[in-house]
Amino acid sequence: MPENQAPKRVVLAYSGGLDTSIILKWLQTTYGCEVVTFTADLGQGEELEPARAKALMLGIKPEHIFIEDLREEFVRDYVFPMFRANAQYEGLYLLGTSIARPLIAKKQIEIARKVGADAVAHGATGKGNDQVRFELSYYALEPDIKVIAPWREWDLTSRSALLAFAERNQIPIAKDKRGEAPFSIDANLLHTSSEGKVLEDPAQEVPDYVYSRTIDPQDAPDRPTFIEIDFKSGDPVAVDGRTMPPATLLAHLNELGRANGIGRLDLVENRFVGMKSRGLYETPGGTILYFAHRGIEQITLDRAAAHLKDELMPKFAELIYNGFWFSPERDMLQALIDRSQEFVTGRVRLKLYKGSASVVGRSSPYSLYDQDLVTFEEGAVAYDHRDAAGFIKLNALRLRTLARRNKRR
Repeated sequence: MPENQAPKRVVLAYSGGLDTSIILKWLQTTYGCEVVTFTADLGQGEELEPARAKALMLGIKPEHIFIEDLREEFVRDYVFPMFRANAQYEGLYLLGTSIARPLIAKKQIEIARKVGADAVAHGATGKGNDQVRFELSYYALEPDIKVIAPWREWDLTSRSALLAFAERNQIPIAKDKRGEAPFSIDANLLHTSSEGKVLEDPAQEVPDYVYSRTIDPQDAPDRPTFIEIDFKSGDPVAVDGRTMPPATLLAHLNELGRANGIGRLDLVENRFVGMKSRGLYETPGGTILYFAHRGIEQITLDRAAAHLKDELMPKFAELIYNGFWFSPERDMLQALIDRSQEFVTGRVRLKLYKGSASVVGRSSPYSLYDQDLVTFEEGAVAYDHRDAAGFIKLNALRLRTLARRNKRR
């Protein structure tokens, strides 16, 4: 639809909280449009039915309220493909918020087509990465969709203005929402992200009360917990011999990580929009999964293939962080990564202890590790030590040539 044309029906990414309820009413009063709400269950650990009640109270038709359980799809089709790449943004961040946005956007577009909506809306602010992730995904899937980003349009620029708007429009305000929140939280089955307010000074340690998904490593058990994770073609399929569907498996690893204080990250990162920000991330199950996956790759991936994956990983992670999940370059890299996982099958044993997850054993029917080749003991192996001399001289040829040239200088 033309950019300057008012929308008739908008699909809003709706949490049921105060901010998105204000956005809902603002859309109705500003554009006079019909609003369709979409609430995604990504394993954030909150009861979502209150979102339905709140939407009904705000005048949304029952048939225009969508609440979907996306946990299985989220882990199977987004988290696991990302973890096949061992993706970490800036070498540390496991991309828990970044990977959730394309799925939410995809569902919004699907609902827009279903109900005949001509616009979509989100509650991301004008300073953050999420606005980019949502909108790049919208346009990749529906190039002519109208996108409404209230935080970039309205004049409700302070907490008091938001609360006043809510009171004028009879939007219920919980007592704990009347003051400034000490920090903001985003959560899903993969992680919890906390930003802002008390976390804005990177010189100050994160207060204990910010942590919600992990216990303090100092308070974790004094004895280690040992677990085994089975992989098939790069994806985890079982823990301690119990086969589980993707979402159940990740939730189980989250509990193991929580109990052992695993997965805390205090990071100052470079946002795509150009500024640095400080965030506190808790990714207990994902951290365990990351080390386990690297452990099984150690014995199943060829050296050159493993090194190529590590070279490509920063680009793959950056594409996800910046919102380019639905891009041809991400698809191309994903195809390469998935091809590398054909023989990444086997079992990894890990030790969980006071904040750390360490690989202590790995085995695979497709292992490239040959004990006869690497042993220090003499044996009947297909390796002649004398072959190393020629190998070294060939690799030293250019170094020797350079050294002779330098001696002449």
